[in-house]
Amino acid sequence: MFTGIVTAIGTVREARQQGDLRLVIACPFDPAGIAIGASIACSGCCLTVVDKGGPSPGDGAGDAWFAVDASAETVTRTVPGRWAQGTRLNLEPALKLGDELGGHIVTGHVDGVGEVLGVCPEGDSRRIGFVVAHELAPYLAPKGSITVDGVSLTVNDVADQPDGTCHFSVNVIPHTAEVTTLGALASGDKVNLEIDVLARYLQRMQSLRG
Repeated sequence: MFTGIVTAIGTVREARQQGDLRLVIACPFDPAGIAIGASIACSGCCLTVVDKGGPSPGDGAGDAWFAVDASAETVTRTVPGRWAQGTRLNLEPALKLGDELGGHIVTGHVDGVGEVLGVCPEGDSRRIGFVVAHELAPYLAPKGSITVDGVSLTVNDVADQPDGTCHFSVNVIPHTAEVTTLGALASGDKVNLEIDVLARYLQRMQSLRG
């Protein structure tokens, strides 16, 4: 489980197909603190550490790395090209018992891909609009939670469209823009989305009632 509070930005150092897609991700973490078999959310996708290496941050910040395997299902469900060499990823280690739940409960299971409609300044923040397929529309609500590329955000507004798609917007404060990849988003970019887990169960219960 995760909270959607990103702790670092990593970069895909290597991506090679060997059955599954093996990814080597450069990161500022201390390798001594990464356990083999641990879960790390990579731009919203929960992946399992299968290898690690590099010096501790005090000996050479940025030279540490960990490796994960992304299955065909993972690659298909996430943003096309997201796992290419050189791509920057939002990183969050799994939640530990007793940690502060600063965002909302996040599973690291990507529900769909959204596309940026536009980015507009709003005060010191940025309002970012997205379009998603109609399948996700029932799970989006104003003031509800959404995970965008692994970042916990609050939905500002939701508008269903005549063509069946759904538009929604979020506000990204300067701090979030600076410490995540969201600050670089532009119109046409695609993002991994995870709906609020509570909304998922409520929608399922409602469908069974119907």
